[in-house]
Amino acid sequence: MNKFISRKGIFTSLTVIGIAVLTLSFYPKNDKLFELAKNLDIFASLIRELDTYYVDEIDPTELVTVGINAMLAELDPYTEFIPEEGSDDFRVMTTGEYGGVGALIGNRLGKNMIMMPYEGFPAQVSGLKVADELLRVDTVNVINENTGDISKLLKGPANTEVEVVVKRGEDTLTVKLTRKKIVISNVPYYGMVEGETGYIKLTDFTTNAGQDVALALQDLKAQGAKKIILDVRDNPGGILLEAVNVVNVFIPKGREVVKTIGKLDKVLSEYKTRASPLDKEIPLVVMINERSASASEIVAGALQDYDRAVLVGRTSFGKGLVQSTIPLSYNSQVKLTTAKYYIPSGRCIQAIDYSKKDEDGNGIYVADSLRKEFQTKNGRTVYDGAGIEPDVELSSRSFAPITYSLVTRSLVLVC
Repeated sequence: MNKFISRKGIFTSLTVIGIAVLTLSFYPKNDKLFELAKNLDIFASLIRELDTYYVDEIDPTELVTVGINAMLAELDPYTEFIPEEGSDDFRVMTTGEYGGVGALIGNRLGKNMIMMPYEGFPAQVSGLKVADELLRVDTVNVINENTGDISKLLKGPANTEVEVVVKRGEDTLTVKLTRKKIVISNVPYYGMVEGETGYIKLTDFTTNAGQDVALALQDLKAQGAKKIILDVRDNPGGILLEAVNVVNVFIPKGREVVKTIGKLDKVLSEYKTRASPLDKEIPLVVMINERSASASEIVAGALQDYDRAVLVGRTSFGKGLVQSTIPLSYNSQVKLTTAKYYIPSGRCIQAIDYSKKDEDGNGIYVADSLRKEFQTKNGRTVYDGAGIEPDVELSSRSFAPITYSLVTRSLVLVC
């Protein structure tokens, strides 16, 4: 066999190999970036042609937003697109701060009305009351508007004025209010319920939730509380670090509260308590229900895993998915699921598997047969895959007919 190969032969061979490698590298079936670029080009071309040829005028921005939202809805309910005009609402959800009049509004029996004027804020100070029917905000008739749009009209920069017309009984009243910076408290109420038992209602996990709970506990202890009820029923969650801070009120420094585990290394995190607890001995009950979600479940689950609290109520919602907010072009954002929560025993609290869908396109609940056993600090058995189960379960209440009628019409709220 000839030991020598001509330079021309070497060049020819390398050329053939190079072409083969490049062909395989860019072969569409194996190239995600190619597929992504191709489909984005198709999408952009489609929008251009619709804008040019469709028989009626279209709003390209609205059409694209609908397409984006439909795409994200295929993943899970928590992954969402936040356009520039939605950034203020998102900031309110995460910080609990906004410029406005300080009133919760809602629609009852087809009427838009004041549900709760927050004490000390413009709505309450100006004399607005629960059940005042909203007729007009500045020059806008709001009788048939949805509550979200009315809320936007009431909000605005601090120290600006807004005029509200309401109907109270047979009277029509015009009220002028000066907007202020509104800070929504995470603990709207705390107090002594009987004897030596203190009660703390925690409704949100916005900024300072841990501090709000700590201050409430300090005051209750000063009033003689020797047992505490922490109520997170109907609490939808919020900032992860605030969940850690709430747990830290009752758990020693350096204890793991939650881990986040996802596809990328940068979302792998372990969150531990960082300060000395306010009280690691006081008997503690945590109340949960089917509307306690996310950060509420982290708090309840961590305190259960350390056998620090007794959980009372009904099984929690089961949201164990972590969302991260990523900035996009033109001041828009995407809030997307990047990881799952795992509490100290090692269990994940997520109840629905969105990677598997039923025939209607809905995520599938984790089957009982697939749920795994875990152990609390003192060896009690707990399970993953279905939210947080209480140690003491309370059955749903049964109501007298008149009470049931009020509840179903949302005229009263029962936890």
